[in-house]
Amino acid sequence: MDYAEWLKNKDLEYKEGNLHFGNLNMIDIAEKYGTPIYVINEQTIRKRYRNLKKQLDSLYKKNTIYFAVKSNSNLSVLHILKSEGAFFDCTSTGEIHECFEAGIPPEKIIFTGNMFTNEDFKYAVENKVQINLDSISQLRRLNKIHDDLGSEKQIISFRINPEFGAGHHPHTITAGKMIKFGILENQVIEAYTLAKILGFQKFGTHIHIGSGIINANDYEKAVDKYLDIITNLTDSLDIGLDFIDFGGGLGIPYRPEEEPLDLDIYKDKVVKKFKSIVERGDLGEPRFIIEPGRYLSAESSIILTQINTIKDNGFKKFAGINAGFNTLIRPTMYGSYHHIVPCLDNKERNVIKYDVVGPICESGDVIGKERVLPELKEDEFLAILDAGAYGFVMSSRYNSRPRPAEILINNGQFFKVREEETYNDLFRNQLIPKHLK
Repeated sequence: MDYAEWLKNKDLEYKEGNLHFGNLNMIDIAEKYGTPIYVINEQTIRKRYRNLKKQLDSLYKKNTIYFAVKSNSNLSVLHILKSEGAFFDCTSTGEIHECFEAGIPPEKIIFTGNMFTNEDFKYAVENKVQINLDSISQLRRLNKIHDDLGSEKQIISFRINPEFGAGHHPHTITAGKMIKFGILENQVIEAYTLAKILGFQKFGTHIHIGSGIINANDYEKAVDKYLDIITNLTDSLDIGLDFIDFGGGLGIPYRPEEEPLDLDIYKDKVVKKFKSIVERGDLGEPRFIIEPGRYLSAESSIILTQINTIKDNGFKKFAGINAGFNTLIRPTMYGSYHHIVPCLDNKERNVIKYDVVGPICESGDVIGKERVLPELKEDEFLAILDAGAYGFVMSSRYNSRPRPAEILINNGQFFKVREEETYNDLFRNQLIPKHLK
């Protein structure tokens, strides 16, 4: 895939030298709303969802896509995916609240937390939200809450740790004996046996091996182990499964030299293997579930930012911008790559290598190291790509910088979907005791 095609696959292209996203001139957006600002492309989300659903439907019709809300919890994004028929995977009661605010009913939500509190359980049970447990001890506490509330025990599932993990960074690999998530193979029979004894009638299973997987072959070992565990579980306890959940982790190409995730290989390594054990007839007709977040939302958003300082210290050139790791923390936290492009493409300029850095008072506030860009000038606009997953949701007010606005673009129109914070928002909820006034 050449560079122009790579950009176009993200709905980005230059027209008369100006960067367009979703056929809208980004310089116009930056000048109208100011920077930094997040710009969300509605049609990208819809295209990604529809393509993924079509691929799953081609092999196994009884499937459901749960969007991982932790990746992007903007209410407009949730509304878009709700209208496409998505279900939703939540990791906290706050995310469940956001889903309810977007009009998503509890039967379309699964609560896959870890280190659940009793308050988490009570909220989920009272609101009839399905829970995906992370340990055996949690089952006992959840059961007591069901009994205390006199509520019906709905379907229950456990997150199984298949010990084979993958991901773009060690902090995002979520399977392995030393990882905090899920129950290991030697605990599975005990967990589901106890669930049966405690009166649960319906069951599901779940895994999630990591985040940002771009090579679909990385799923193979974990899926093989998972299916072996499931087969042993159903044979040993003579139970059926209402669903088998393979989690998320589907990655996107952040770098121009990367190809998109090959969905044909993904189907071979995951969906076809699932289908083959279903066709043996021992499991009934379980629902096939996956929980993508990044795959659906990452490429839908860019951050527009403005250059405020060009600095040459004699050893290195810096392009200082008004977006820092308070706006996009992934490069600092994970060493993640986000492609950066100028909003004005001037091919006559010489190319120069810059560190693109933010205004945060930390040496780690580097959005892009040694990026080769056309010679930049102060006051010009840049676009930071692929910020729709773990962008705004991981933003902060560090250095007392209010968080930016979010703009939704759709078919030539644009809408502000989150107001920018003000300086008053920095101390809105603070209280000063009388003796300090």
